[in-house]
Amino acid sequence: MIDSFSSRTLHVLLLASLLLAACQDSSQSSSTTQPTLGVTVMTSTNPFFMKLGNAIRDEAAKHGYETILVSGDYDVSKQKNQISDFIVQGVDAIVVAPVDSKGIVTAIKEANDAGIPVFTSDLAVISDDVDIVSHVATDNYQAGRVAGKAMIEALGGSGGNIGILDFAQAESVILRVRGFMDELAEYKEETGISIEIVSRLPGGASRDISFRAMEDMIQAHPDLVGVFAINDPSALGAVAALEKAERLDGVKIISVDGQPEGRRAIKDGKIYADAIQHPLLIAEKTVDVLMQYMRGEQVPAEVLIPTDMYKLEHALQDTTIN
Repeated sequence: MIDSFSSRTLHVLLLASLLLAACQDSSQSSSTTQPTLGVTVMTSTNPFFMKLGNAIRDEAAKHGYETILVSGDYDVSKQKNQISDFIVQGVDAIVVAPVDSKGIVTAIKEANDAGIPVFTSDLAVISDDVDIVSHVATDNYQAGRVAGKAMIEALGGSGGNIGILDFAQAESVILRVRGFMDELAEYKEETGISIEIVSRLPGGASRDISFRAMEDMIQAHPDLVGVFAINDPSALGAVAALEKAERLDGVKIISVDGQPEGRRAIKDGKIYADAIQHPLLIAEKTVDVLMQYMRGEQVPAEVLIPTDMYKLEHALQDTTIN
């Protein structure tokens, strides 16, 4: 009887020990599971978005997050699939810089339905039917106003016909163009001097498409004196087209961005001015807001970061460009 009892007792103790060890292993595994952030940016070909994405990843790593960083490459269907993949992978949060501010809505709804918090960085989603925790971006309307002031200055107080290289599917660009046009309208009202927008063509936010659009623009409007390019790739495409047509000296180019190549073009006298964005600060603020939310804190629905005007005088002092 004693041997039988001892055997059963040892068996029970051994089983209890195994169960306790399993629970401890499970607890340790749960506590050490690394949270994951899914990030999809508009494109990998624009240095701004790569800097933004990489900075978000680096900032998130400081908080113990692993980041899955991908690019939509101007393809909204591809970006939708990326968000679907994030949902399947069970990420803890998603950050999106949308390829198309309206076209991405259905994918955001899927993430909402899955209970995954969504944040937007640089580019917003245009819809009242989705839940975006917080939007962190350049103050794009203010950037447009800065660009408008630069155009007025570049034309030396005279009027003239100008064009816009647009990218209307992006909410940020809609705001930039609105700010730019409002600045010119106020200038006309105050001074009576008219800077007329005679052409507004899609530049694809890229150098190649903007090059072709600029060729069409100057052919249709030989009296053009200025162009507002919504980002540096667009501005550089305009530079190339104007150089080819030997018209660069007569057309002032204003941009919004601040990429090294754009700043170099300002130093070389090819672009008049840039409304400079701050992608590293946007990334830092995006992650700050995300971490506050994950801790259960209240966060602002929107964080806007102003731009600064950057002209030749700044480029000549800029040691980060050649």
